Amino acid sequence: MTGRFGRCRRIAAALLTAVACQSAPPARAATPPDTTARASGVVTWAASADRMGEGTAGQGYRLVVHTSTGGSDLRVRFTNAFGDRPLTLDGVHAGLRARGAALRPGSNRPLTFGGARTVTVPAGAVAWSDPLPGRVPAGIDLVISLHTPDAAGPATGHWMAMQTSYTAQGEHTAEESDANWTRTTGSWWYVDSVTVRPARPASGAVVALGDSLTDGWQSTTDLNRRWPDYLARRLTASGGAVRGVANAGVSGNRILADGAGQAALRRLDRDVLSQPGVRTVFLFEGVNDLKAHSGVTAADLVTGYREIARRAHAAGKCVVAATVGPFKGWPEWDPAGEAVRQEVNRFLRGSPDFDAVTDFDHVLRSPYDPERLLPFFDGGDHIHPNDKGMQAMADAVGLDSLDCAR
Repeated sequence: MTGRFGRCRRIAAALLTAVACQSAPPARAATPPDTTARASGVVTWAASADRMGEGTAGQGYRLVVHTSTGGSDLRVRFTNAFGDRPLTLDGVHAGLRARGAALRPGSNRPLTFGGARTVTVPAGAVAWSDPLPGRVPAGIDLVISLHTPDAAGPATGHWMAMQTSYTAQGEHTAEESDANWTRTTGSWWYVDSVTVRPARPASGAVVALGDSLTDGWQSTTDLNRRWPDYLARRLTASGGAVRGVANAGVSGNRILADGAGQAALRRLDRDVLSQPGVRTVFLFEGVNDLKAHSGVTAADLVTGYREIARRAHAAGKCVVAATVGPFKGWPEWDPAGEAVRQEVNRFLRGSPDFDAVTDFDHVLRSPYDPERLLPFFDGGDHIHPNDKGMQAMADAVGLDSLDCAR
């Protein structure tokens, strides 16, 4: 414990030293023209954007996100993708979490945008912060604090975070204490990507494109036990070229049709291909398309899978596909949907459209009833794996498959 505590104090001290070396930027300025430029580096955390209801003027958000890979020159992408008017953010800070909403002393530092402390993000757009000097470790809770002085209209964020974050009325973003951050939220607001510059220039990232099974439903809240989290820990330990993991799961999402979030085909560019340093797209979707008498055929889904693979390959990315897991016992299961699932999985296992395939169906199914989840992995609703199931999925991914020769 002493060694770990000392290491944390050294990290915070290094961040504080970096702050002392910077000159204070202007207190307020108009939106710089370069904040929408694509960031360099590698994505270390991400969450897919969706509409979140109405924005709240004067609200502060203290958002907890968990890094996958470590590096320096942290940048954060702020999103107004579903807004219908400009969004102004001020008092934006990034720090390291101590516990709850409290930050490690000396770690909370202001983010700037072209040197300004305030940014206005146009409707439908994003804005990247300037690089923040200093190193951010892998596998750590990073806290992004922001204030929305005059937010109104549709807000943008990610509603099912499986992570507790915090809110406050008024501008308290520079405070490291948790005294004013007394309310909680289970969503992430206005933030959809964090990047770092890795120590190894050749390092890359994988983006997991999926639905609630990737978003982490039925995993334990606040413990980072979604299958992409387990995969991130494996990649860090492996020391390979692919280190970053971005979670592009949206609960209820479909490949072909809008519903819970935009269809995967529509959000592919924004949520996946725009992420910096992406080496590989990991595609694990389809169950929401085929269940509940949706009328979707195997041929429909195959067309969707191939379109995603084609576009990702055209962008120079590797594509790994995963088979659709069992869900018998879920209220919307029926034999017709099961037949489509089996046909789709036969295609996925043998298709030349992908650089590799991970057989999640084989990992998750019961040997006694292959149409059902193995009870040991069942989160309780017969479709979503529990923590053990999430770990088994991550363990089934061949790490070498995430770095193909493209």
